Amino acid sequence: MMRILAAVLLLCSVMAPPLAAQSVEPGRNTKVWVAGAYSFSDELGGFTILAASGTGTRDDPIVIEQELSSASPVIMVIRARRTIRPYALAGDYANGMINMRIKAINGSGLPWLEFEFELQEVLRQPSVYGDGLSFDQRSVGGKSILSNRFNRFDDRFEPYDRLIYFDGNVDPLDSAEFSFMITDFTPQPEFYLLLDPRIPSS
Repeated sequence: MMRILAAVLLLCSVMAPPLAAQSVEPGRNTKVWVAGAYSFSDELGGFTILAASGTGTRDDPIVIEQELSSASPVIMVIRARRTIRPYALAGDYANGMINMRIKAINGSGLPWLEFEFELQEVLRQPSVYGDGLSFDQRSVGGKSILSNRFNRFDDRFEPYDRLIYFDGNVDPLDSAEFSFMITDFTPQPEFYLLLDPRIPSS
């Protein structure tokens, strides 16, 4: 009987979900998603994170799948869950460099004509040029900035860190993918990513 019980416990441990699955962050009553050295939360409302994976490197970006339930701006909370070590290997530590891919489902019932991202070091205050947090502002030509539904982008690094995708559209219940790199040369244990779908004006 003990051998059977041990075999069942071993099978359950093998089938356990990977680290990137949904988990509860200690000391908080909210569920977060873990990928690489960071956690991602939809605790501020307006959207739902569905999945997270990856380590944050160029070859293995962190992929966040989510659904936006309205056309209003929403804010994702990003926290370092491992020791911050600038210039360390991505995935092993929070090193201030994250290659990201956002897969956003349009659950708003309205078409999206543009999509904006904004970094915030302080909640609901746009990140400024000199705080070290940016969409890889040292990169030339925006090689890491891509989308499967929008053909062009505008990277506005001054005075705020904003990235706007345009020249495309996303119909209701359809989805779009956005790729970019976040750099923070004075890494913070917590920062915020605002997502703002743009709809046709009335």
